Amino acid sequence: MNELDSPADLRAALREISGNLWFSWLPRARHLFARLDPDRFAALDHNPTALLAELSDDELWARVDRELLERVRAELERERERRTWWERRDEDERFLVAYFSCEFGLDESLPIYSGGLGVLSGDHLKSASDLGVPLVALGLFYRNGYFRQVLDASGWQEERYPPNDPARLPLHEAGASVTVALPDEEDALVDVRVHVWRVQVGRISLFLLDTDVDGNPEWARSITDALYGGDRLHRIRQELVLGIGGVRALRALGLEPTVFHMNEGHSAFLQLERLRELVEDEHVAFEPALQRLRASTVFTTHTPVPAGNEIFDAWLVQRHVESLVERCGLTWDQFVAMGRTTPAESGFGLTPFALRTSTWANGVSELHGEVSREMWQAIWPERSVDDVPIGAVTNGVHSRTWIGGELERLLGAEEDMGTPDFARAYQLDDESLWAAHAAAKRRLFERLPPTFDPDALTLGFARRFATYKRADLILSDRERLAGLLADPERPLQIVLAGKAHPADEGGKALIQRIVEFARSSSAGGRVAFLEDYEMTLACDLVQGVDVWLNNPRRPLEASGTSGMKAALNGVVNCSILDGWWCEGYSEETGFAIGGDWVASNDADQDSADAAALFEVLEQQVIPAYYDDRARWLGLMRGSIAQLGARFNTNRMLVEYVESLYLPAHRDLLQQLQAA
Repeated sequence: MNELDSPADLRAALREISGNLWFSWLPRARHLFARLDPDRFAALDHNPTALLAELSDDELWARVDRELLERVRAELERERERRTWWERRDEDERFLVAYFSCEFGLDESLPIYSGGLGVLSGDHLKSASDLGVPLVALGLFYRNGYFRQVLDASGWQEERYPPNDPARLPLHEAGASVTVALPDEEDALVDVRVHVWRVQVGRISLFLLDTDVDGNPEWARSITDALYGGDRLHRIRQELVLGIGGVRALRALGLEPTVFHMNEGHSAFLQLERLRELVEDEHVAFEPALQRLRASTVFTTHTPVPAGNEIFDAWLVQRHVESLVERCGLTWDQFVAMGRTTPAESGFGLTPFALRTSTWANGVSELHGEVSREMWQAIWPERSVDDVPIGAVTNGVHSRTWIGGELERLLGAEEDMGTPDFARAYQLDDESLWAAHAAAKRRLFERLPPTFDPDALTLGFARRFATYKRADLILSDRERLAGLLADPERPLQIVLAGKAHPADEGGKALIQRIVEFARSSSAGGRVAFLEDYEMTLACDLVQGVDVWLNNPRRPLEASGTSGMKAALNGVVNCSILDGWWCEGYSEETGFAIGGDWVASNDADQDSADAAALFEVLEQQVIPAYYDDRARWLGLMRGSIAQLGARFNTNRMLVEYVESLYLPAHRDLLQQLQAA
């Protein structure tokens, strides 16, 4: 490491740290920047690059904690030199995965994510860095990101879109640009220029595509303006840039992936560009080209909710890709049939198209795999449901990002995986375990009203406010809830957070209903809704509450990773048996709400689940917390040791590598050799 003999050397060292997202999961690195100006760092969404841009050389020279800086530099050097899990394997050096996603939740300071899908994508990259897996990622750089949430006086959600300035973000020039031909308002094809940025995520490069480029017409510059914004025309343009532009960006960068992973169907048009390459550039006949395409593709579907599976009007797709389809040697009718589950459908679905062009497909929990096989069985009418080629890799979370610092220090780490040693939870004494949780709870309570009692049982509920997640289920019996909140001996407290999609009026109404109750006398100051849910707030919540509540309508929760983040912190889950909780629940790890049955209609399901929720709170959760501390500490240890070890993205990525990535890589090589 270079000596820091001048302000310029000091700034260069800080820029190097801020320019790699390692700072987002190495806590000392974040603390280094926070100490420069705590208030301003918080106001800048904990963005080191933006903070450095505001501080002069003299201010940095006077404020930097040099001892801490040297410790951070040494920690980063150890991380770079650590022999990883992948390095210990003897694998083909040609192996490379290209991972496509429309959003990446890496850190609050890079706001190009909305929720669970993006955070899962970000955690996937962080674990690829931890494990040393050869992987590059492709996404979009949104100039306005996702919205920031503000509640008006009535509790109704309003959205604001602050601009993302590349100069104040951890973005690097990738040294490449590409074009994607898109029709303008007059249906004339325009070569839209796409700039490529690079984000360094530990050992992994994430390339972000940006159409806000000089020379592009205004409609083209606005394509990458905001995540999940605009109309259907805007959405298809974004997804064409991501898919087609993403493949072309890889080629421009000199990268030759052997495996392409589509994380949800938003990037599925990449398959059309890859097919064009094989047919037009490499002169491979259509059927062998399609087989090669399928062999090297992994597709992960993330939701059984119809709205989450992108469908476009066929005429809109035809307007944008018909010429590209012809270059692949396909008729329009042949192509559009690939985007339909059955011939009777009229639209073009990206999920059917992705499934038809992928040999390797998976859901994100065992239950979701079962649901997906039933949902998409019509694509393979000759097969039984059990034989539908959609497997399951249960999601995880990046433990080093989401675990509290106090607990992480107690657990230590596994060297080649970079994962906390979760099994050590069983060796922690009661006082140390409770003290670590109490410290996390104090951090959370700095955000809460003074009416909240740090010794009282505190429930957390935070996620996207889609109606099927039923954030208001606990409000179904307000009198009964008010009694639990007001109990003088064993009071209950509830903290909620989350955003509704800007177009989701039902989700916004849910937020308003909860805020109204929180402000009412019935709540007694023991219910709080925290605005503008993002990753830093999420960390405080999953580390600082006592119980994590999740009550979706089964089986609509494909996985649900927030409960995993809570579990690895010793926060006890209380959940419907849906998503990952079907696999994670036991009497040693938490509480189940109701059973695994599904009613014939939503009203009956909601009524039964509400009754089951109150029953488990009154008869199990509250008595265990207040009356049986040994039992509660046992649940905390079980959550950390059993669930933390299983439901993390390092385990998840190992499973992807061994069951999907390497088989796809080998399948492709066999086809190339046979050709």
